[in-house]
Amino acid sequence: MSENPHVVYDRRFNALIFGHTKLEKLWTGARWAEGPAYFPAGRYLVFSDIPNDRLMRFDEGSNTVSVFRSPCFNENGHSVDRQGRLISCEHRGRAVTRTGFDGRREVLATTWRGKKFNSPNDVTVKSDGSIWFTDPNYGIDTEYEGDAAPMEQDGCYVYRIAAEGGAVTAVITDMNKPNGIAFSPDESLLYVADTGATHDPSVAPVIRAFPVSADGASVGEGKVFATCDAGFFDGFRVDVHGNIWSSAGDGVHCFAADGTLLGKIPVPEICANVTFGGVKRNRLYICGQTSLYSLFLNTKGLPFC
Repeated sequence: MSENPHVVYDRRFNALIFGHTKLEKLWTGARWAEGPAYFPAGRYLVFSDIPNDRLMRFDEGSNTVSVFRSPCFNENGHSVDRQGRLISCEHRGRAVTRTGFDGRREVLATTWRGKKFNSPNDVTVKSDGSIWFTDPNYGIDTEYEGDAAPMEQDGCYVYRIAAEGGAVTAVITDMNKPNGIAFSPDESLLYVADTGATHDPSVAPVIRAFPVSADGASVGEGKVFATCDAGFFDGFRVDVHGNIWSSAGDGVHCFAADGTLLGKIPVPEICANVTFGGVKRNRLYICGQTSLYSLFLNTKGLPFC
């Protein structure tokens, strides 16, 4: 266990944490851990080890980690849809896929306007069944997290896959490298992180908030919600109160819905992504660069994320 204290910037953070709980290191051995998704029926978590091309599985009952599937097309981000199926973003497959109840991989989308995606990165599923995902080019930049290849799209965009018919539309086209993605509890806002600073230091490491249009299928102009003061934001999740829990260079940062930094959970390595799990969805799972951590909180994650 880590003895790192919680860092409180706003007293509202005290209501979300337990002063006596400690960060637990559950497993280590990844090259770059990412994309956690929780399955309550089986009480297990899956998460990616992207460079090793494997999807891992943490079992809450036995506290053990095993390989869920390998190879896995260098999967990165994952989500769970309203039917309890696994939605995956594949770097090497350059696709968004769904794993059915029978274990079969179904390709949902690979192109927009006849051109291949860059390398789908992170994903969330809206209550209407539509799938929203980010598409930076990290998976085709080098051979490390996928297959190096030229970009076919003109940029790195955020896309939506319609629940009925599977039509793909680009919903955000003015970000540098869109990455983490999640909706507010009432789905009136779409939050997206920009990690363009990995390639261009002039790009601000921010999370932007986009108002969701009345049609539920598009968004308005985005505004900066938060700026990272340690590295950059990657994957994040939203709790039932609308607080954002985001990965960062020094751990996990928690922001209130009004954008105030409430506090931090220090982690002894770079963090890439988080999700909520456990029987009560009050256990925050954290993917550090090489390891899986968890911490029990006094809040709950949204039912599907």
